[in-house]
Amino acid sequence: MDVYHASLKEAQADPRLVAQACGSPFERLEWLALLADECLDPAKARVTVAVDGNIAALLPWREASGQVAALANWYNFFVKPGGDASLFAGLVKALPYGRAMFAPMAHGDAQMLAAAFRKAGWIVLSDPCDSNHVLPLNGRSFAEYWAARPGALRETVRRKGRKGDVALRIATEFSEADWAAYEAVYNLSWKPGEGSPDFLRKWAQMDGAAGRLRLGIAEIGGEPVATQFWTVEGGTAFIHKLAHDERYRKQSPGTLLTAAMFEHVIDRDRIGMVDFGTGDDPYKRDWMEAVRTRYRLRAWKPSAVRHWPSLVRATARHLLQPLVSANHDG
Repeated sequence: MDVYHASLKEAQADPRLVAQACGSPFERLEWLALLADECLDPAKARVTVAVDGNIAALLPWREASGQVAALANWYNFFVKPGGDASLFAGLVKALPYGRAMFAPMAHGDAQMLAAAFRKAGWIVLSDPCDSNHVLPLNGRSFAEYWAARPGALRETVRRKGRKGDVALRIATEFSEADWAAYEAVYNLSWKPGEGSPDFLRKWAQMDGAAGRLRLGIAEIGGEPVATQFWTVEGGTAFIHKLAHDERYRKQSPGTLLTAAMFEHVIDRDRIGMVDFGTGDDPYKRDWMEAVRTRYRLRAWKPSAVRHWPSLVRATARHLLQPLVSANHDG
């Protein structure tokens, strides 16, 4: 088995690795390269690769204060290694620092990576760190899905939609005018300032060119008042950004647009899952039907003496968590 470190550009040039890194925006090497260039430090971004014959595995990461960290920020719904799990132990054994942290991770991915770290001789802790609201469609049409929504939500869409004040459209290709409308609404919304507007714009351009973009725009009197940035990939619709102008809240343009977006991805794109990302916002429960726990994985090499203090602190907090939860529940 060959194990080596590569830059994201080098990894993108290898078709074997590109084939392993797919299924969502957060796995694609081109997306990770864009994230590194616009939001992180590209000089510190790496991909560790393991190859054995015709099988390969890869783990994107970045150097952060002398440790291995996930190649991620708030735009990621999750992080995961790619490729054959049988190669993960050899892959993590080659990591150049004595401490590592990956989050947020799906339960199965966290378990597989934790097993690989332990097999390679690392000490590992895995803890819940976030919630992920999703909608498994299980073959349902939009009408079937909509019939199961809360009555108050369905009535809002019926009443406000019947008035005809709000015009809705969904763009599947990037255009300067549509993106200007998105940014205008976002800047007028209750949302905090966008962390990296250049990254988001380039992402929309990239996914628009690939046919993955779903940009929803609601207008009143020809003016954009609500916008949503979704992408569709690997049978899943990912909801990235929602915004509406608070001055038009009574007309419920955001709710009407959300319903239209769900109808589009369910009936036209025929997706099997809608993913509302991380965060336990109460409004997500009206639209989603399941909640998945996301995990943080931390690992230490026993030989990395300078990281022992952080290992002791983390282990103490990990052991205390069940006691704190029990006292809180009681």
